Amino acid sequence: MTNITVLGAGAWGTTFGQVLADAGNSVTMWAIEPEIVEGIRDHHHNAVRLPSVERLPENMTATGDRAEAVRDAEIVVVAIAAQAARKALADFRDIIPAHAIVVSLMKGIERGTNKRMDEVVREALDLPENRFVAVSGPNLSKEIAAREPSATVVASTNPYAAAKVANACSTSYFHPFTSNDVIGLEMCGSLKNVVALAVGMARGAGYGENTAAMIETRGLAELTALGKAAGADPKTFAGLAGVGDLIATCGSPLSRNYTFGANLGKGLTVEEATKVSNGVAEGVPTTDAVVALGDQLHVPTPLAFAMSHVLHEGISCEQMLGELFGTEITAE
Repeated sequence: MTNITVLGAGAWGTTFGQVLADAGNSVTMWAIEPEIVEGIRDHHHNAVRLPSVERLPENMTATGDRAEAVRDAEIVVVAIAAQAARKALADFRDIIPAHAIVVSLMKGIERGTNKRMDEVVREALDLPENRFVAVSGPNLSKEIAAREPSATVVASTNPYAAAKVANACSTSYFHPFTSNDVIGLEMCGSLKNVVALAVGMARGAGYGENTAAMIETRGLAELTALGKAAGADPKTFAGLAGVGDLIATCGSPLSRNYTFGANLGKGLTVEEATKVSNGVAEGVPTTDAVVALGDQLHVPTPLAFAMSHVLHEGISCEQMLGELFGTEITAE
């Protein structure tokens, strides 16, 4: 049994906490919302963020006290909104045990710095590379919370750390694979959200399977080229973290990015879609970061560029697709 702390009790953080508890670990959830802490600690239920699970495992508890949360942690899992991560983690910098492995579940590129979440976490916590692990894959929280068969990828430059985390989250319904390509995993997890926005927009506008497949495959080519330029292994993009996550995120109304895009396709403004979605999908701030990263790495990003025009100028889905493909015939 391993003592594991999960920072952030949103839907995915709570779901991953359940996975860890089902694997036999002692799990402490940390949250800033008193009602969530009380719900998990006293009633084994997160009515605010994961109401679909009637009762969380008995070996899960919660606290709102930062020091108490991480005091005995051997593994610390970060499940905070990507754009808030750096600020939130600053309060944990000096209290996380020196031996603890830190795991990121976050998917995104930090706005303003264009840095991946592995870079943000390590900088915020002054964490050595060999204690960092990233987890990403086709992981829709509601399905995993229902204990439907799923898989993920656990990546670290330290094979011991990857193996330790993989063993800690391995259950009869949740299967982890390991990798040493942290950059590739991070790029897959963040960039596919932009593709999901575009696919969702096309669906919302009434387009069918051909259009969705076209956007997904061209989007995959774009994020693979960007990842390769950043130092990732292109093969990672053909696996669970790449194609797998892309399929799940672009094909399900459970995906916040897909749903946000669908609302845009139906004619809602960004402000209206934000209100309906109860917040901004991660792909929205990531879009401009992808464009900036493409400029920095000298890699064309036509899909992100077109979606940026959707978000800032309100162009239609038809115009977005026109920008994406243009009129010039090129080799695939």
